[in-house]
Amino acid sequence: MASTYGNALRFSIFGQSHSPAIGCSLDGVPAGIPVDLDRLQGFLARRAPGRDETSTARREADAPEFIAGITDGLTNGAPIAAIIRNGNTRSQDYDELRRKPRPGHADWPAQVKYRGHQDVAGGGHFSGRLTAPLCVAGGIALQALETRGLRIAAHIALLGPEGIADTPLDPMKPNEVELAAILANPLPCVSAAAATRMRSRIMAAKGDLDSVGGVIECVAYGVPAGLGDPMFDGIENRIARIAFGIPAVKGVEFGVGFAAARLLGSQNNDPYRMEDAVPRPQSNNAGGILGGITDGLPVVWRMAVKPTPSIGKPQMSVDIERGEDAELVVRGRHDPCIVPRAVPVAEAACALALLDALLESEGTASWA
Repeated sequence: MASTYGNALRFSIFGQSHSPAIGCSLDGVPAGIPVDLDRLQGFLARRAPGRDETSTARREADAPEFIAGITDGLTNGAPIAAIIRNGNTRSQDYDELRRKPRPGHADWPAQVKYRGHQDVAGGGHFSGRLTAPLCVAGGIALQALETRGLRIAAHIALLGPEGIADTPLDPMKPNEVELAAILANPLPCVSAAAATRMRSRIMAAKGDLDSVGGVIECVAYGVPAGLGDPMFDGIENRIARIAFGIPAVKGVEFGVGFAAARLLGSQNNDPYRMEDAVPRPQSNNAGGILGGITDGLPVVWRMAVKPTPSIGKPQMSVDIERGEDAELVVRGRHDPCIVPRAVPVAEAACALALLDALLESEGTASWA
């Protein structure tokens, strides 16, 4: 099981959804970077369960306990290690899933791979619960990047089968009004009207014992040109690798993404002009990345999040022990839509990928 990410920055996750605790380690962070623990807790609260009717009723404090790596509010150069204790678990709700796998979930493939030894409760290591320690590490990475002028923001770009759309983020420069609105609206959207419509759609799915998915757009502002490598270590590769480690993510695209296939070269190309004696693209269809290397514009990417597979509607499954078809009604507490809580997770993933690339490019000495 590969639970480690990064080259210069080495990030690892451990734990299961209902284990006594979940946690992470983050090695390679330079010493002397300030870490505001109150800000970090506020970031984690955006992902935490049980804060709104649109999420699972499971409520966890998600308060990280730092075991190492931070002294007097500053990174000390040692590996950072943190745990988050699990408290509000109901493992008995998952007993039936040991023999009746959930459609759309990893229950059956995990049964084959781990021969029945996997932790079923709460989805075990396949659970979205593991994005909490990802946000601990990513929240620290966000604060580290801010000291270098990088800023990352995400929002719900699209939601549900009707395709309820939000206003896209500015792909050229940060818009303070847009960024403030994301944190102020009922759901993380630029448009208050879109947030209201999305919330109503999620509640409708919840009332029908069903779920909906959506697309999250994430933009990193202030990224310098020259980060990343061609072929297999490009910035797209680095972001996609960690993004696909987020449960329920089924697609990732950069810039205009798949829409580029329907454009002419003359439409898709970003023309250059000299600005302050430096070539600068005048549009950002490339999403700030060419040949795997950043071009100096914001990095723009999106991830598609599938509907929550654990739904209350009766579904066709099988009984593995009896070797026969069976009906399954999933019990327990589950999100009718994962997308709102996954928005800060996208920011965390992007921050870890960019911090890793920046440290690999410049080394730790430049952070002194």
